[in-house]
Amino acid sequence: MAQEYQIKGLSKLDLKSGEKREVEVEGIENGKVLLANVNGKTHAMSPNCTHYGAPLKLGVLSPDGRITCAWHGACFNVASGDVEDAPALDPLAKFDIVEKDGGVYIKGEESTIKASRRAVNTKCKAQGQEKVVVVGGGSGALGAVQALREQEFKGAITMISIEPSPPIDRTKLSKALMTDKSKLQLRPQAWFEDSSIETVSDEVTSVDFEKKHVSTKSGSSYPYTKLILATGGIPKSLPLPGFKELSNIFLLRSLQDAQAIVSAVGEKKGKKVVVVGSSFIGMEVGNCLASENDVTIVGMESRPLERIMGAEAGEVFQNLLSKNGVKFHMNAGVEAAKPSKEDSKNVGSITLKDGTILPADLVILGTGVGPATSFLKDNKAVSLEKDGSLQVDERFVVKGLKDVYAIGDIATFPYHGPGSNGSLTRIEHWNVAQNAGRAAAQAIVSPSSKPKVFVPVFWSAMGSQLRYCGNTVNGWDELVMQGEPKEGKFAAFYGKGDTVVAVASMMMDPIMSQSAELMRQGKMPGLAELRKGVDVRNIGLPGETKM
Repeated sequence: MAQEYQIKGLSKLDLKSGEKREVEVEGIENGKVLLANVNGKTHAMSPNCTHYGAPLKLGVLSPDGRITCAWHGACFNVASGDVEDAPALDPLAKFDIVEKDGGVYIKGEESTIKASRRAVNTKCKAQGQEKVVVVGGGSGALGAVQALREQEFKGAITMISIEPSPPIDRTKLSKALMTDKSKLQLRPQAWFEDSSIETVSDEVTSVDFEKKHVSTKSGSSYPYTKLILATGGIPKSLPLPGFKELSNIFLLRSLQDAQAIVSAVGEKKGKKVVVVGSSFIGMEVGNCLASENDVTIVGMESRPLERIMGAEAGEVFQNLLSKNGVKFHMNAGVEAAKPSKEDSKNVGSITLKDGTILPADLVILGTGVGPATSFLKDNKAVSLEKDGSLQVDERFVVKGLKDVYAIGDIATFPYHGPGSNGSLTRIEHWNVAQNAGRAAAQAIVSPSSKPKVFVPVFWSAMGSQLRYCGNTVNGWDELVMQGEPKEGKFAAFYGKGDTVVAVASMMMDPIMSQSAELMRQGKMPGLAELRKGVDVRNIGLPGETKM
């Protein structure tokens, strides 16, 4: 039962507009709430982001009533607590505020205050003729089905995925090689059952867009009135000698992949691990394994992630991992995988094009992913882009098709961020997929509603936490660095002309989240100002969306 709890050390509401403050709640052990004043009105809410628990007092409060987490860009509506942007799934709890008897009180239940979140109300019993089929079981798929129920869609929902379990937090596979399914599940199976969402573990093999049904490998057929394609990406292997024939060579996409890698490493550490590809996946898994194993990363560029992040930032990442014991072979190409002398079925070494031989007990490939759309390759009703993706509009409706949506890694969509002018791009980010799923759900439930804009955000773990927002769909031609890059503390601003199109940071929160809000509102300073040392954290937010 809700009751009043006094705020410790606060005699009156004295927050100024734009101010936020974490406060303690009397009578509840470790009880805290966040107070935030937006345009003169103070709100009380959960103090931590519902994604990974980051303190929201460190985040960014916008005058239009949004609070954005400093870690991974999750955004909440201050007035309602509702999720505005991924990757958070649960909303914040909100509490009424009362001033009386020389003190400030909030009204709420102790369990809700302690939980630091509000449970999503998605329970329903499916009814009516509408049937949404979602093909896929990742971030985008979950974002779509949850948003459908949140927006009171009452029709049937079926989610078909090749994964054997409900959606998991895939980001933890490469960053931490976590393999405990119970700790990875984003929603338990009971949640799907309570929400009348049918989950099917099967592989979709074809779609009849005219008759509106999908067929699966098991021989089943599922009719739909609306179809959301969210099949994600497929890791790329190497078409080189030994890579298909030998064991202990791994891709990393699924829980089963992570479990296989952990099994190959075994309890006896000190394994020689070769990671082919200095991509985000390659760098993350290499860093994860380096503490107890001999890890070597092979990359084609002069610095890791040079094409995307630039050589200066790449040098920071390489130095951080080198301090953790990772060895690098850059400007290197792979020639072949050779068998082990002890067991000819297993890999024993990797030969580089310059003749260097790298001993290997196991090999992990971080060589990119491609859209998982092979089931549509020969379908005459749909046209795939050159990279195998599907072109969609702002509502994620597939070009040339009715009642069909594509989201996540398989969607090429018009991006309206800075420097883009609606250029078509495909973005392989966890947050983008989930936001796209929410957008597709909104288009289904409210077809006449205005598409919601979002700034792409992603994060990585490479010896330190990297935050990134924006996108370089049309490239970038100059990089301005602030901070102390040699110490792994920096903010990198990527510009096309004077326009900042993307921002990356390490150990300088909340620069990324602040930059994302400035981009959304069309107030991001140009490179000329940033060269002079302007700190984006000190720029006021106008509270008006310009994207």
